[in-house]
Amino acid sequence: MEDLDKIIQENKLDFDSFEPNEGHFDRFEQKLVGFNNKKKSFSFAYILKAAALAILVTLSGLWIYDNFDSSPQKGIALSELSPEYNEVEMYYTHLVNQKYDEINQCQSLDSTQKSVLVQELKEMDSMYENLKKDLTTNPTDKRVINAMIQHYQLKVEIMNQILNQLQHAQNINSQKSKNYESTNI
Repeated sequence: MEDLDKIIQENKLDFDSFEPNEGHFDRFEQKLVGFNNKKKSFSFAYILKAAALAILVTLSGLWIYDNFDSSPQKGIALSELSPEYNEVEMYYTHLVNQKYDEINQCQSLDSTQKSVLVQELKEMDSMYENLKKDLTTNPTDKRVINAMIQHYQLKVEIMNQILNQLQHAQNINSQKSKNYESTNI
C-alpha cells in the first residue's frame, strides 16, 4: 500500500494533466438524478414482497412452536366435556381431598409412612394424567371417560380401605394401652 501511495505522489503531475471527456459531468449528474429518483420511491411490488415474507416467517414460527413444543401436554379433564361430568369430577375430587386430609390427620402414622402412602397415591394420579391425555386425543370415547370415573371410584375405595386399616390399628393400639394400664394398677 505504501508503494502505491509513493507512486501516486511521484507521478502527481502526470495524473493531474488529463481532463475527463466532454460532457462527463453532465452524464454523471443525470445518473445521480436517476439514482435519487429510484431511491425515493417505493414500489407496490416491494411492499407486497416484504409483507409476504413477514407472513411466511410468522406462520413458520407458529408451525414450529405448535409441532415442536416440548412442554408436556396436560390433557383435558372431565369437567371440560359437559356439566354432568363437571359435577362428577367435582364430587370425586372433593371426596379424594377429604380422604387425603383424614389420612394426613391420622396419628398412628409416622412421617415416613405418610410420605410413602402419599407417594403411592400420587402414582395413581399419574395414571389419571395418562387418561386425560387419552381423552384429549379421543374426547368422545366413552371407554376413556368411564376409565376416568372408575379411577376416581377406585382411588376413593383404596383410601377408605387405608383409613379403615389405620382406624383398626389405632383401636388395637388403644386396646393394648388400656390393657397395659389395667395390668399396672
